[in-house]
Amino acid sequence: MINRVILIVCDSVGIGALPDAHLYNDVGSNTLGNIARLFPNFEIPNLVQMGLGNIDPTNTIKKTNHPTAAFGKAIEQSAGKDTTTGHWEISGTILKKPFPTFPNGFPKKFMQQFEENIGYTTIGNKSASGTAIINELGEEHIQSKKPIVYTSADSVFQIAMHEDIFPIEEQYHICQTAREMLIGEYEVGRVIARPFIGKKGNFTRTSRRKDFATLPPDNMLDAIQNNGKEVFSIGKIVDIFAGKGISNYVKTAHNEEGIDQTIQAIKNNTSGLIFTNLVDFDMLYGHRRDIEGYAKALMYFDSRLPEILNVLNDDDLLIITADHGNDPSAPGTDHTREYIPILNYGKNIKPSNIGTRNTFADIAATIVDALQVQCKTDGQSYFSQIIH
Repeated sequence: MINRVILIVCDSVGIGALPDAHLYNDVGSNTLGNIARLFPNFEIPNLVQMGLGNIDPTNTIKKTNHPTAAFGKAIEQSAGKDTTTGHWEISGTILKKPFPTFPNGFPKKFMQQFEENIGYTTIGNKSASGTAIINELGEEHIQSKKPIVYTSADSVFQIAMHEDIFPIEEQYHICQTAREMLIGEYEVGRVIARPFIGKKGNFTRTSRRKDFATLPPDNMLDAIQNNGKEVFSIGKIVDIFAGKGISNYVKTAHNEEGIDQTIQAIKNNTSGLIFTNLVDFDMLYGHRRDIEGYAKALMYFDSRLPEILNVLNDDDLLIITADHGNDPSAPGTDHTREYIPILNYGKNIKPSNIGTRNTFADIAATIVDALQVQCKTDGQSYFSQIIH
């Protein structure tokens, strides 16, 4: 009997290129495998003990003869490789059409209408790293009071504004205006407020980032909540799902806080789902192609893993997975089209190999099966394979 599921998404921790990676220019991408190969003294003993290295024997991650978790990997069936698409598929929905991207910036006609609606002209309107663009345009923004608009390889419309120039509620209002305008052919997955502080040469993004996601279809979150159980989200989960299907939430600034909040949530004896996103892997290290930083972030998570395992109840199911790849050894700064690892752990969970799942949505099907909640998903449950 499972009373509660703890689902931790290690953002962008992929485990090898998908068969269709060539369609995304991602042949050879392997976030975990390449970090293990390229970073000296890469040690993640707790994840290894669970069976992470057993998922793909071709990787240089260490294997174990006695894994403590049921392990496997999953194929992404949705078109795309972004955060929203990955999380939605994990939650049971396969997207047939990718969210649009704007690598050359948003169309001039749209930007003119947006500027007219918010009452400000803007600067930027190009694909860029968030930290790089505030260093490039932050001073001009302060002097001109022009919001910085930028995008990335993801389906996002991002707006960076200094908190001393634009109060945070005004920033959110401007982003909400963009969200309402970005429909039809312009319907990006997320509009993101990217507030920052500081002076030239020392600009810093704050923790008051806010994502304005397009509304997801009904999924496992709605089903769990409608069944009278709690869905408690940690990190940016609440934004990815536009608050839909979320009972309570807490925002976090970094992985350390996300892990702390997850441990605290586990200690609170609730039933249902704790859904955590640990964003640093992707935001701080994957996009910046920082192999050393990514490796150390993984080792930090691994060092905290025993704390998570030690507070689990006997009727808990812990699932550790990812939402896409972001190989820090790959060219460019984009996400990479990869398999995601799946580790399933709990007192009532049988260590085993669940193999290669045909869709991320198998995770959702397994969760609702474990919680005995009725929900139609695009996946197939593997719960019967792993329960004692």
